[in-house]
Amino acid sequence: MLHPVLPPDSPPIIEYLRPANSVSSALVVEAKTDVQQLATPGNIEISHDLPTPEQANQDDLVVANKLSSSPQPEILPPELSPGDASGKASDLGTSLGVGDPKIESSDGDDKPATTSPQFVDEVGKKNSLWLSDSPVVIKKLVLPQQPNAVTLQESEGKINISGTSTAQNIPSSLPVQNIIEFKPRNPNNQPSTSTTVEFSPPPESVSPPDQPAGNTPQVRQRVVEVIADRQEYDEQRRIVTAEGNVVVRFDGAVVDADRLQVNLDNLIAVGEGNVALTRGNQVLRGQRFTYNFIQDSGDLENGRGEIYVPTTQTDLAFSPATTDITAGGVPARPLSDRIRANQPVSGISSPGGIDVTVGGQADARNIPPPKTGGVVKRLRFEAQRIDFYPRGWQAEDVRITNDPFSPPELELRASKVTLTRETPLVDRVTTQKQRLVFDQKVTLPIPIDNQTIDRRERDVNPFIVSPGFDGGKRGGLFVERNFSVINNDQTRWSITPQFFVQKTFEDSSNIADLFGVKTKLNSVLSPRTIVEGKGELTSLDLNQVEDNLRGSLRLRQILGDVNPHTLNLEYSYRDRLYNGTLGFQTVQSSLGGVIISPNIPLGKSGVNLSYQGGAQYINANTDRQDLLEPQRKNDRISLGRLQGSASLNKGFLLWQGKPLPPTATEGLKYTANPVVPYLQAIAGVTGTTSYYTSGDNQSTLIGTIGLVGQIGHFSRPFLDYTAFNVSYSQGFNSGLSPFLFDRSVDNRVLSAGISQQIYGPFRLGLQTSVNLDTGEASSTDYIMEYSRRTYGITLRYNSVLELGGFSIRISDFNWTGGTDPFSGGDIKPVVGGVSQDN
Repeated sequence: MLHPVLPPDSPPIIEYLRPANSVSSALVVEAKTDVQQLATPGNIEISHDLPTPEQANQDDLVVANKLSSSPQPEILPPELSPGDASGKASDLGTSLGVGDPKIESSDGDDKPATTSPQFVDEVGKKNSLWLSDSPVVIKKLVLPQQPNAVTLQESEGKINISGTSTAQNIPSSLPVQNIIEFKPRNPNNQPSTSTTVEFSPPPESVSPPDQPAGNTPQVRQRVVEVIADRQEYDEQRRIVTAEGNVVVRFDGAVVDADRLQVNLDNLIAVGEGNVALTRGNQVLRGQRFTYNFIQDSGDLENGRGEIYVPTTQTDLAFSPATTDITAGGVPARPLSDRIRANQPVSGISSPGGIDVTVGGQADARNIPPPKTGGVVKRLRFEAQRIDFYPRGWQAEDVRITNDPFSPPELELRASKVTLTRETPLVDRVTTQKQRLVFDQKVTLPIPIDNQTIDRRERDVNPFIVSPGFDGGKRGGLFVERNFSVINNDQTRWSITPQFFVQKTFEDSSNIADLFGVKTKLNSVLSPRTIVEGKGELTSLDLNQVEDNLRGSLRLRQILGDVNPHTLNLEYSYRDRLYNGTLGFQTVQSSLGGVIISPNIPLGKSGVNLSYQGGAQYINANTDRQDLLEPQRKNDRISLGRLQGSASLNKGFLLWQGKPLPPTATEGLKYTANPVVPYLQAIAGVTGTTSYYTSGDNQSTLIGTIGLVGQIGHFSRPFLDYTAFNVSYSQGFNSGLSPFLFDRSVDNRVLSAGISQQIYGPFRLGLQTSVNLDTGEASSTDYIMEYSRRTYGITLRYNSVLELGGFSIRISDFNWTGGTDPFSGGDIKPVVGGVSQDN
C-alpha cells in the first residue's frame, strides 16, 4: 500500500485591482516603450488603455480593450492556465494546478466554477481570461489555497505582485521575496540587460507584531534567473515564454530546455524539449518538466538521469531554506547539463558496493567474518513520469541500474516506485511489480515491496529468511530472520530467531533443540564511545542453557587523535575461538581489557607497525593435571593473563603490468575495476609474550615470507585471469600456555591459494593452510564465483570448519560525462508519436 506524502495546504491567491495609492510590493522593471517587450521585435503588442483606479471604483466594472494587434493566442499547457482544475492528483499529493476557482457574483455569493476561470462581459457571455480577444468584465477572481498568498496589481503598464511564503519546509520565520530575472542573450551569446519581476511579501508580513519600531524589516531573497535567445511576455495572460537554449537557475539548481513558459499568476514553470535539471550531484533529464515554485513540487515526463544517493535529501529539497542566498552570500552557479551531456563517459571506477553474505560465518571470534554491508551511492534511472515533492517522490515505469554503460547488465524494474522521507537518514521505498533483470534476458521477481534506505551503519540482507550452514551446534543447514527491536541513530538492537532445517531430518526427538535465537546490540554513547553486545542460544531447552548460551558485552573507547588507539573493556561468557589444528576452543568466561593500535607507517620505509596489550581474568579448559583439582566437574581453571604483541610487515612490488581501458568490452567486461597484473613479495614478523598467574609464560616469534600476484586481464573468454598466493610461516616458542585456546602448536605452516578463470565470468578457487609437522589442514576453502561488472555471486564451502555460504556483490561506480539511454544509442524514444533525438 502506498503511503501518501501530501504537500502542505495553501492559502488563496486573490487577483484584484487596487487603488493607485496602495503600497507597491513588486514591480516589473522594463524599458519605457509602448509595448511589453522582453527581447526581440515581433513580440505581442498590448494596449494599455485601461482606466486607472482613480477613474473606476472597485465596485464598478472595468472593461479591458481588445488587443491592438495580436495573433490568435496559443493553447497553453494545463499547468499554465491560472485556474485549471484538470491536473492529475497523484498518491503523493495534489496536482500542480491551482484547483477549482470560484467567481464572486454581484450578490456576493461564491459559486464554484465548472471549467477554467470565466468572466462575464457586458452582454453576459463567458470568455476565458487568457483566450478572449474581446472586451471582458473583471470583478474578482478567487483561486484555491496555495502556500503563498500572492496579490497582483496592474497599473501604468507595470505588474505589481506581492506574496508571502508559508511553506512548512522553510524553518526561518523571515518572509521570502521571489525574484525572477529574465536575461535575453545578445548576438555574441552573452547575457544582456535583464528584466526583473519581484514577488515581495506584503508589509504586514515583513514587520512582525513583536518587532520593535524602527528596526529594518528583513526578508529572504529567492532569485530565479532565466537566460534564453528569445523571450516574450504576454501581458493579458501573464505568461513569459523563453525559447532557444534556455537556462534557468534557482535554489542552486540549473534547468536546461529548448522552450520555457512561466505563469506569473500561479508561479508554475513548464519546460519542454531536451529538458535537464541539475542540482548538486543529481541530474534529471526528460522531454517535459513542470515545477511549482510555491509548493516546491514538480513532475518530469519521459525522464532519465543520475542520482547520487547520499545527497538526495538536500539536492532534491527545492526550497530557499536549503540554499544560502542571504545578503552577502553568493549562490551556487552549477554548469549547464549541455556541457556534461556532450562529454563521453570516462573516469569509470568502482569504490566499493554492497556485499550481502548468507551463511559462511564461523562460530569463532578470531576467524574474520565474510565481507558484508556497504552502499551503492550512484545510480542511473529511466521513468515514464516522476512526481517529486518536498518529502519524497513517485515514479512510474521505472528502470534503475548501477551500470554506467548501456544496455545495463543489472536492472531493477518496477511499475511504480514511491520514496517517502521518514527522517533525515531514513527513507521508505514502496514498489509495485518489482523484479531484477540480468543481462536483459533473465528476470527474477522480488517478493519484498517495502524497503528502508537507512544511511546509518546497519546489516544488509534483502531476503525474507536467510539460509546458513553450521555443521556444529546447529547441525547443518538452518534459516533465520532478523527483527529490529530498537533502531534509531544511537541504538540498534535486533533479535534473530533460527530454525535448524537439517537437524529436523537427523534428530527431531527434542523439538526445543530445533530452534535457536541470537541477538545483537550496538549503542553509540558518544562519537568516541560505543557499547556492543552479542548473545546466542543454540537450543531452547532450558535444561541445557549452560551448554548452549553464549554472550559478550564490550565497551569500545577511541583514545587519541593522531594514530588513535582503541580500548576494549569486555566481559564474555562461553566465547568460542579457533586455534588452528587444535580446533574450536571454548573460553568459559573472560573479564578484562585490551588496547589496540592502528597500523602505523614507519617513515617512508614501507614498514607498518601494529601492537596490542591486555589483561584478563580467564576461566577456560586445560590439559595440565597439576593445575586441576582431584575432585572436579570439568577441566577448567581460572587464571589471570597479561599479554603483549607486536607485528612488523612490508610488501615488495616486483613487477606491475598495465590495465585495459575501463570500457564495457575490455577492462570492465567481467570485473568492476580493470585488473592490474602484478607480482609482489611479502614479509612479516610477529612477536607475542604472555604471563599467567600460575607462574607459566609463553613467548612466540613467527616469521612469514610469501609471494602474491595475478596475471591476465579477465577480459577474454578463456583462461585470461589467474590469481595466486603462497606463504610459509616459521614459529619459535619459549614456554607453553596452560590454556588450550591460546597455546601455540602450529610452528611450520604452508598457506597457498589460487583463483582461475574457466570460461567467461566463471572462476574457481582454492585456499588452504597445512601444518607441515603433522600434515593436518587447519583450513580449506573451495570457491566458485560468477563475476560480472555490476554484480557477482560467490559460493564458498570450508570442509575443515564445516561452513558454507554464498555472497552477492552489487558494485558501485563513479564516472564523468553523459550516459546513453538504457536501450542503447541506436534506439530513439517516441513521444506523442514523434521520434526524439537524444
